[in-house]
Amino acid sequence: MPPSPVAPIPRPSASELKRRLVHASGTGLPLLYVLGFVTWSQFGLVMILCSATAAVLEFVRLVVGLEWSIYDELTRAYEQTNVAGYALYMFSVTAVTLVFAPSVAVPATLMLTLGDPVSGLLGTTREADEHKRPRTLAAMFTVCLLVSVPFLVPAAGVVVGGAAAIAAALGATVADGFKPVLAGYVVDDNLSIPPVAAVAAGTVLAVTGAAPVVAEVAPVVA
Repeated sequence: MPPSPVAPIPRPSASELKRRLVHASGTGLPLLYVLGFVTWSQFGLVMILCSATAAVLEFVRLVVGLEWSIYDELTRAYEQTNVAGYALYMFSVTAVTLVFAPSVAVPATLMLTLGDPVSGLLGTTREADEHKRPRTLAAMFTVCLLVSVPFLVPAAGVVVGGAAAIAAALGATVADGFKPVLAGYVVDDNLSIPPVAAVAAGTVLAVTGAAPVVAEVAPVVA
């Protein structure tokens, strides 16, 4: 009996490609700090401003009811009546920036801005509560590990930093691959990836005492 033909992988739609490009463009935010354009304190202020702007835009969209065509392009069906992914993206990055040290917060952010778009493009369009395929999860883990090692290994050493990077990548992969629906609300991976990754890495660093976990100076202080 001849083997069954392998079904072709559906190509992402034009709107999905646009969404992923916008997603990846957020990498420019942590690069402001990495490249030395702003201090960690100033970067915290930048993220607070971004989150405040996103909150206002979502209030206008969901409460006032103003409709913009760009939302039709860049939001999914389940986001039409819920807070959109771009706002959750800003809120989660702001949260890890305000709480964690740069060596933890920056890679956690890059896992969202780079890892999630890569896994999204390798995967196919799914329902909100449908899990991703193993090969997509493997790609997500690989990207997350690659973006975390350059920050965590210098901060904590090869052994502990490597373990923290693996823990963070695993956490981000789980958050990316499994998107539960609680009380009718989708727990979006834009909200969950950075904090899960940061907590995973931070736990390893805290247990070993190899590197600071939280920011030594609150980012909102000039």
